[in-house]
Amino acid sequence: MSQTIAILPGDGIGPEIVAEAKKVLHALKSAGLTIELDEALVGGAAIDATGKPLPDDTLALAKAADAVLLGAVGGPKWEPLDIAIRPEKGLLGLRAGLNLFANLRPAILYPELANASTLKADVVADLDILIVRELTGGIYFGQPRGIRTNGKGEQEGFNTLIYSESEIERIARVGFESAQKRQKRLCSIDKANVLEATEFWRNVVTRVGKDYPEVELSHMYVDNAAMQLVRNPKQFDVMVTTNMFGDILSDLASMLTGSIGMLPSASLDANNKGMYEPIHGSAPDIAGQNKANPLATILSVAMMLRYSLNQAKFADLIEAAVKQVLANGLRTSDIQESGQKTVSTVEMGDAVVVALQASL
Repeated sequence: MSQTIAILPGDGIGPEIVAEAKKVLHALKSAGLTIELDEALVGGAAIDATGKPLPDDTLALAKAADAVLLGAVGGPKWEPLDIAIRPEKGLLGLRAGLNLFANLRPAILYPELANASTLKADVVADLDILIVRELTGGIYFGQPRGIRTNGKGEQEGFNTLIYSESEIERIARVGFESAQKRQKRLCSIDKANVLEATEFWRNVVTRVGKDYPEVELSHMYVDNAAMQLVRNPKQFDVMVTTNMFGDILSDLASMLTGSIGMLPSASLDANNKGMYEPIHGSAPDIAGQNKANPLATILSVAMMLRYSLNQAKFADLIEAAVKQVLANGLRTSDIQESGQKTVSTVEMGDAVVVALQASL
């Protein structure tokens, strides 16, 4: 039975990197992977065409599909719009509409890129961290929010950080279950010393941890966690944290690997249906220049095959192809090192397909 993938290229470099991921999917389709690809608009492209960052047809397609592949959304063109209708609302709407509460962001350093990291090679060698980020709650979604005039006649902006017990428990279980499959160490990140909402977070995670006695649970304040990611990142196995803290820490962790252009992500619901995307943004400064690194998007396809489509064999082949291309010395400009060949977005995608086809 064929499985359907909703393709949402989005804005900026989104269409360019998604085009390379589609090449990989078509190569696998030729090798027997039974999939169908349906494409739709989201973000700024959708605003330009329909006036809405998440058209009803796009959300319906995403809900009906077995998995969703997203490029990126946003850009300076749409920043003057009211915040309620900016491209990023399309992304948040997809997460909420599909109930994608768990965001998995692996930070893996390929040996070939050890010198591309801004940290010393011995600090990041063999780095393999998984950040589990709560995705549909917290300060990004909390109500009330807005801009108002206070009792002194002065304007003020306000947002609400709120987490229910059930929201914390379900993301904590994703963290513990992920740790069970790895090194059995989970670090929960909070700011319990000053924020009651994250003191409550710590209490709930601790309670849930009693159901996973084989997993070593630790807790760390977010500011210390940011420092430790730079000081000694290999102390971490799996990190679980709130929406905002996860957003920040995963971007920080991406630079340990040499480039944000190397990091995929999976956003999952309770049944492992997911939306897959590179963690970087739309990079409007290089959009249309054939410079973007498509590897994070291609690796997101591997995650999609592994988590949502139950095609681990094909996922392994994609990851092996990416490793082969890097071993061959090919680099996009963001990971370029002296003596290695800098290639374009299209050339990198083509190289991955060639390496993949050689193993099929």
